[in-house]
Amino acid sequence: MIFPSNRVRIMVATKPIDFRKGHDSLAAMVKNELRKDPFTGTVFVFRAKQADRLKLLYWDGTGLVMAYKRLEDHGFT
Repeated sequence: MIFPSNRVRIMVATKPIDFRKGHDSLAAMVKNELRKDPFTGTVFVFRAKQADRLKLLYWDGTGLVMAYKRLEDHGFT
């Protein structure tokens, strides 16, 4: 479970991504396409082409953490 402090920044990517991407590919995307540093503690949110899936990527101080959520009944809006 992720319990971010009230000071955590959350950035949402506006374009869907290929959900085969892992930690390193998403970190490279944050750096090269979003022009942000993936190692700051900011939570980066990515959506799949199917709007029922999200991936979150963040640096917890010791490594990159990737969380995955898939909704069963409907999609994220």
